[in-house]
Amino acid sequence: MMIQAVLGNPHHPEYGVATIPFPIPHDQYAHCMELLETLEIGDAVKADCQVQEINSFYSVLKRTEMLTVNVEELNYLAKRLDSFDTGEAAQFQAMAHKLELFELKDLINLTFCCQQATVITDFSDLAAIGRDHYMNLHGGSASVDELNKLNGEETARRLIESGSGTITPYGVVYDNGMEPEQVYDGQFFPGYYYEPNAITIAVTAKSEPEDTEHITWLYLPMVQEEIDRALQRAGIADPADVRLRLEDTQLPDEVDVLLDMEQENLADLNALAQAADELSSDDMKKLGAVITLAKPQNAEQIKNLVENLDLFDFSPGAHSPAEYGKYMIQQSGHFDYDENLDEFYDYEKYGLQRMGEEDGMFTDRGYIAYKGYTSLAEIMDGNQSSRMEMGGMA
Repeated sequence: MMIQAVLGNPHHPEYGVATIPFPIPHDQYAHCMELLETLEIGDAVKADCQVQEINSFYSVLKRTEMLTVNVEELNYLAKRLDSFDTGEAAQFQAMAHKLELFELKDLINLTFCCQQATVITDFSDLAAIGRDHYMNLHGGSASVDELNKLNGEETARRLIESGSGTITPYGVVYDNGMEPEQVYDGQFFPGYYYEPNAITIAVTAKSEPEDTEHITWLYLPMVQEEIDRALQRAGIADPADVRLRLEDTQLPDEVDVLLDMEQENLADLNALAQAADELSSDDMKKLGAVITLAKPQNAEQIKNLVENLDLFDFSPGAHSPAEYGKYMIQQSGHFDYDENLDEFYDYEKYGLQRMGEEDGMFTDRGYIAYKGYTSLAEIMDGNQSSRMEMGGMA
């Protein structure tokens, strides 16, 4: 929890308050919105939440107390700040103090440019100060050769003697000519990967041109309330009135090439992301092979395959009957393999024998076999009547 805010209704203080953690955890999002709704606040677009109290490592946010803010803006700001290291935190707080920023829009925009400033909290190591300052002036990066040639102490002295610093509770800050950027326009949050997610979708209204910058970013899976409120902020009343673009996924490439954004809908994409969100790296590889075998047509069918991965046997890296047989005997766990008897195993013969008894194929990822009783078509169509695996096939 980066921020804990006590929020109330500025027009009806008698309604009481709600204490909300920010960033709001996904599993608490709906509940937090319900708490705010009982106070008749928490609109997705309007600033209607009065900050009664705010507790955070970022003490500069105390200046937002008694202001009326938008809960989604506060949530986005908390996500941005949660990713900052100690240096960035000092830069943000010192520049917010120097520029006397109060509004959440301005504070959000500051998170995208405060890294240009130099903040000195300890004057005892001039060489380190000089290196940090040089890095800040060059976008946060410099080659080893540049840093080796740099006279850090001299760079720091010139900075300090310039007299351009401003004393703040967070250190002496030098803005280095920083100009606050308007990355956030007050409606559409800039794209930002706060935490790993299965599928990232760029959503725009069909009424907008295809190259519009008015993009709503959805980081699936999300609870339905989050999706609904994100669309509300974009002014989209009908989920069908959207243009979808697949921006990024953590799913196998076999999934990415199948998804046709002109035919998909948010509900099916979110369900797929939810199903795939907890898959391990090995499961992702297996899913890629399953896709090649089953040939699903859309997100819903892929989701049904994800939920039934246990009905498939996967031999990663096996691209021939001999490799398949060797994997099954040595690594599958179905046999007590004895390396001393290796010369007596006929891996190719065993691989061919199994393949003749299975519904399987070789893929770029290895050998995949379906072990269920119902057809693959029924599995993909969501028929869950038979999830038994065939026994005695090991």
